[in-house]
Amino acid sequence: MFVFTEALERILQMGSESRITSLADWIALYPEKFAEEEIAFGHIRRGDHIFIASGCGEPQYLVETMVRYVQSHPKAFFDTEIVHVYSFGIAPYTDPKFQHNFRLNSFFVGNNNRESINRGMADYTPISLSDLPALIRSGSVRIDVALVQTCLPDEHGFMSLGVSVDIVKAAMDKASTIIAQVNANMPRVHGDGFIHIKDVNFIIRKDQPLLELPAVPLTETTQRIGQYVARLVQDGDTIQVGYGGLPNAVMANLRNKKHLGVHTELFTDGLVDLIRAGVIDNSRKSQDPGKCVAAFSMGNKETYEFLNDNPSILFRTIDYTNNPLNIARQDNMVAINSSLEIDLTGQATADSIGGTFYSGIGGHQDFMRGALLSKGGRTILAMMSTARNDTISRIVPSLHESAGITLNRGDVRYVVTEYGIAYLHGKNIRERAMTLISIAHPKFREWLIEEAKKRGIIYRDQAFIPGKKGEYPDNLETHRTTKTGLQIFLRPVKIDDEPMLKDFFYSLSDKSLNRRFISARKDIPHELLQDFAVIDYTRDMVILAITGSSHNEVIVGIGQYYIDEKLHTAEVAFATRDDYHNQGIGTELLSYLTHLAKREGLLGFSAEVLIENKSMLHVFEKGGFDIKKKSDAGVFDLKMAFMEQSVGSSR
Repeated sequence: MFVFTEALERILQMGSESRITSLADWIALYPEKFAEEEIAFGHIRRGDHIFIASGCGEPQYLVETMVRYVQSHPKAFFDTEIVHVYSFGIAPYTDPKFQHNFRLNSFFVGNNNRESINRGMADYTPISLSDLPALIRSGSVRIDVALVQTCLPDEHGFMSLGVSVDIVKAAMDKASTIIAQVNANMPRVHGDGFIHIKDVNFIIRKDQPLLELPAVPLTETTQRIGQYVARLVQDGDTIQVGYGGLPNAVMANLRNKKHLGVHTELFTDGLVDLIRAGVIDNSRKSQDPGKCVAAFSMGNKETYEFLNDNPSILFRTIDYTNNPLNIARQDNMVAINSSLEIDLTGQATADSIGGTFYSGIGGHQDFMRGALLSKGGRTILAMMSTARNDTISRIVPSLHESAGITLNRGDVRYVVTEYGIAYLHGKNIRERAMTLISIAHPKFREWLIEEAKKRGIIYRDQAFIPGKKGEYPDNLETHRTTKTGLQIFLRPVKIDDEPMLKDFFYSLSDKSLNRRFISARKDIPHELLQDFAVIDYTRDMVILAITGSSHNEVIVGIGQYYIDEKLHTAEVAFATRDDYHNQGIGTELLSYLTHLAKREGLLGFSAEVLIENKSMLHVFEKGGFDIKKKSDAGVFDLKMAFMEQSVGSSR
């Protein structure tokens, strides 16, 4: 006590709080705040609603102390409600032996409370995080006591909530009693998370490591998903990402991007890596330029050290970061989230597996809906195609009974798995089903096709090729620039391309249709289109020449070959939209088909060409083949043997 009295005398002599330099000075100035733990927790009353700070900012020591207090004072208080959002630390209050003392009400389900919630021993409140502060301020969610964790007070008496601002600030504003664990390991983070020492009722000093979440290692599957997602992120975009293996893989694949910004709820290790690599500089943000904006952080010690007193990082309250209107004001906002399950119509759940509550709504709806209102905004639902070691498909005919629909059919835009990218917006139910089946795990596609047929949401005669033969070869995707400078995307046809193929063929003039099919046909029915869209990739190939964006592809040319196994050659054909004639598309298609055929060891091509079709004959003649041709009834029968090197075949 002599030290505190001496410190107090020195403060009084200086006459100014701004001169305070140590915690001892604050203890001398506010001795009643640094009371014994027994006194602090003695202020909790029966029936109180006790808020515990979130995530990695959870005051573990205060939780342990509160439980010890109850154990030593078993009749001190009963029927208190523990109010929590993210709990990744200890949760002893869920132990059945404390059922008369505590009842948990969580706004997010985690590993340490999932069992108690699903057994009915604790409560789960499904809600978007952006709505929580308003509910707390209105009193709809009552807070009497707030257990929080802060850094040491600075010379002005301000303490930072550090890695967890989110709803903590709102909870403190409503609580009549605030007990703070002051921890030297908590970083001082700029933004909304400051509270003055005079506004805290009790302070308990306890230095201990902050909770850390170990990095989830990348796998081949998550890497493939990350590569697909990275295609959809452009230079200058502002991103929101979550925690886990998938977000880690996404961020690992963004290292070749430039001038990215961050507006997110969660600040992670991967974002720090991108900042240090110069990928994230926030220079093109329309809101909060130059700043990374987040509400909380879950990561490792190095990330927490990076946050400490870093003026380029702002932690704002969750009703700012997650407000859909604020998200919408951010131009080119890209929200990247995940889902537990999605059905063939586009309904997705992120908080439950059937009737089992598994996680929570969190910021899912906030960002996925806010980003849709952003100028140039995009939403991406990234998910592994299976669960439980490939025994369960995450793409299902319909959501499991009692599953909560986090995103409805109108919310979902891009869906990404390790098997590709599906775009659902503006597609009818049949088209949605087919595009989602195309990115499902191959072992479940036939089942999904049959289930979709039973439900009448796809064609009853929808063709399908199971196994490796029908598995889309994404390694054959490539970009080309034609002789006229036209940029085209060449890729194999997909099972869900039938609507685009229909548009392509009906865009052709009668003359072009006649040249392609060597007949006067006018219609291209579903039965014929299936022959183009559903192929055995191990023996046939259909390559599409595409322009437009990833969500608005337009076929401008099509090339294909069908293998004649007896002759070890292939019949080849191609067609180009009339308004794209003479732009080099046919040359590029033939060149690429030749390259693919030679990779398969084929000896050459055969083709039937109308004698009057001079342009197609010219393309073949310039293709570098040893050509033999016969004419019959106005048609050339071409036999084109491969030579050692065809024009463009090595590109």
